[in-house]
Amino acid sequence: MECCRWTTAGTLLLASLVLSFRTARSEEDRDSLWDAWGSWSECSRTCGGGASYSLRRCLSSKTCEGRNIRYRTCSNVDCPPEAGDFRAQQCSAHNDVKYQGQLYEWLPVSNDPDNPCSLKCQARGTALVVELAPKVLDGTRCYTESLDMCISGLCQIVGCDHQLGSAVKEDNCGVCNGDGSTCRLVRGQYKSQLSASKLDDTVVAIPYGSRQVRLVLKGPDHLYLETKTLQGVKSENSLSTTGSFLVENSSIDFQKFPDKEILRISGPLTADFTIKIHYAGAADSSVQFIFYQPIIHRWRETDFFPCSASCGGGYQLTSAECFDLRSNRVVADQYCHYYPENIKPKPKLQECNLDPCPASDGYKQIMPYDLYHPLPRWEGTPWTACSSSCGGGIQSRSVSCVEEDIQGHISPVEEWKCMYTPKMPVVQPCNIFDCPKWLAQEWSPCTVTCGQGLRYRVVLCIDHRGMHTGGCSPKTKPHIKEECVVPTPCYKPKEKLPVEAKLPWYKQAQELEEGTAVSEEPSFIPEAWSTCSVTCGVGSQVRLVKCQVLLAFSQSVADLPIDECEGPKPVSQRACYNGPCSGEAAEYTPEETHLLYGSLQEFDELYDWEYEAFTECSESCGGGIQEAVVTCLNKQTREIADETLCVSSRRPPQLLKACSLDPCPPR
Repeated sequence: MECCRWTTAGTLLLASLVLSFRTARSEEDRDSLWDAWGSWSECSRTCGGGASYSLRRCLSSKTCEGRNIRYRTCSNVDCPPEAGDFRAQQCSAHNDVKYQGQLYEWLPVSNDPDNPCSLKCQARGTALVVELAPKVLDGTRCYTESLDMCISGLCQIVGCDHQLGSAVKEDNCGVCNGDGSTCRLVRGQYKSQLSASKLDDTVVAIPYGSRQVRLVLKGPDHLYLETKTLQGVKSENSLSTTGSFLVENSSIDFQKFPDKEILRISGPLTADFTIKIHYAGAADSSVQFIFYQPIIHRWRETDFFPCSASCGGGYQLTSAECFDLRSNRVVADQYCHYYPENIKPKPKLQECNLDPCPASDGYKQIMPYDLYHPLPRWEGTPWTACSSSCGGGIQSRSVSCVEEDIQGHISPVEEWKCMYTPKMPVVQPCNIFDCPKWLAQEWSPCTVTCGQGLRYRVVLCIDHRGMHTGGCSPKTKPHIKEECVVPTPCYKPKEKLPVEAKLPWYKQAQELEEGTAVSEEPSFIPEAWSTCSVTCGVGSQVRLVKCQVLLAFSQSVADLPIDECEGPKPVSQRACYNGPCSGEAAEYTPEETHLLYGSLQEFDELYDWEYEAFTECSESCGGGIQEAVVTCLNKQTREIADETLCVSSRRPPQLLKACSLDPCPPR
């Protein structure tokens, strides 16, 4: 019996220990009756980002709240280029398995919008697409341009910090949760200049480390690449066919169309890329480009200089030097001054060698000056104005060695006293950026659908940063308007008034503004016009115009400040005409005509009032009056126009003169 009683007591003791152990668990585990989480499994991948899981067991006979499995990312290191795509590896694993009695070489089908985590593959050289597995392996990317990964057949959000469920994203410079300060946006346009002596030309040089590169060529010519690695190895790629391929370990996506070519590189570039154009036709081509260029020269704080005293208390300072991140060497300060984003750090000061000097010495050794006698320093006058406002100039200054006493008075001293630090430069280049130049956009469609009309284009003055600015010579500005002819014959009587004075042109000009799509370059996006404010006659319509950009990484649209978009902003208000009211004749009042024609820039210069002739005399004798006839005249053709076309000009005053002054014969 004692044995049995001891056994019962032992059982109670064991139960007490178990209860105490469970009490020590977390609040969640105790309340939900879950067992402790198990150890993490092996990672599903060895590189490129995989998934690992941990399990726990429900200790209750009832259903426990919560999940019995949790995941985390692992192996978040880049795979070597030769490893290939993870989804492609899973497709190729089925190459030796017959499908419907036949072997195929399977290629991955990526970015499926309906089910990105199923293994869909396409047989090479055919249109056959088959789902070879309902789920891809854990750790497979949901989309090619995203870090989100498939886990247990479901697409899970992954931030740039490689944490599941994280919303943290990279900035445009590739810095996780960065503020975009380590790179700059570069964009511009190249226009081909045909020459009998030139077969090709350079479009733009894109440096190592650049990201989100996009070029669009429109015209008959062809793009090709030249690369140069940091080790100086050069190569060339002709970009002859559409496809995705590696160039110097950078993934290139190239699309070739009959009249257009598109080149995309996500980056970062692993070499310097030079984009060139090969002339292939008589017509001109244009290339628009945009990319984010890293700031490769940055200030770096130096270590502290030697202490100013060997004992008894001194001080030491730091400085800042301009560092080239590519070559890992110090360069001249002017390279860091080129980037306005770079702010030179201020020197730091600290005390040093505070131990008292040995009594036997009887003096304090100075190296070369102590805390009470500050070190001499180089001091320069302000830089002179640059010799050129752009394109490279020179500026100079005077530099001398000065000393500051304990009262703060500064006086010049011999230069050798400052030789412990390099002398400041006395000459430096300035304004080394390119001068602003005119950039002509593409021509608009012709303002008519038949016969002779006009076409317009936007001409901007672009600086070295690709920003709209001033400073271009008006004498070299390309023309913004020219005549155009549509070969389609017009089946209506030829009218004498020029095309730009006709209401159909105004309607076409409005239609040219419609249908703008959001792109990866900031652009004005107008919303739909409101309904006309009236049901008949002339009214008005309004719409909202936003500055928007398509974020390639997240495939979402972001609103930007209006000044981030270049070029003319589309109008947000316009006139509308819904026909005459109550059966009235379809004629325009002067106010309506002014409203309809108000946006035409050259309208005021084309028509004006003029005195044409005098009316017949009111009397045949004995004195009469003649009134001057005022007509609306086309100043180019000198032909009489409808008076509503001159409403924007002030009508001249009434002009009278006497006539038939001879006395009438007696009756």
